[in-house]
Amino acid sequence: MARILIVDDSTFACARLKILFESGGHEVVGHTEEAEQALSLFKSLHPELVTLDYMMGVKSGEAVLKEIIKHDPSAKVIMISGSNDPAIEERVLQAGAKSFVEKFNSKEEILKVVDQVMAGIL
Repeated sequence: MARILIVDDSTFACARLKILFESGGHEVVGHTEEAEQALSLFKSLHPELVTLDYMMGVKSGEAVLKEIIKHDPSAKVIMISGSNDPAIEERVLQAGAKSFVEKFNSKEEILKVVDQVMAGIL
C-alpha cells in the first residue's frame, strides 16, 4: 500500500482523507493545511503519493504541484478539488498530476484512483 502525504487547507478534509486512506490500508505519513509547507514535507517524508487540494489559501494547489514536479518529475500527485471544471483538470494533468478527482466522490472511487495511480495505470 501507499505512503501518502495529504495537503489540504481544510482540517475536516485532511481528517476525512486520513481516515479514508487508512481504511483502505494506506499509511498517511503526513498532512498539512499550509501550501507553503507541502514541498518541504514532500522532501523530508518521501511519500509515494501526494493528494493535493486545488483551492488553497495564499498559494494554489496548482503552484504546489509545479514545485513538487520540478523537484521530482516522477512524483505521483493526485489533485483533489471541490470543482469539476474540465479546464482545471486539463491544466493540472498537463502540469504533471497523475489524476484529478472531486473531493466529494465516494470512498470507493477515491481509493480506486489511488490504486490506479500506484499501479501506474493513471
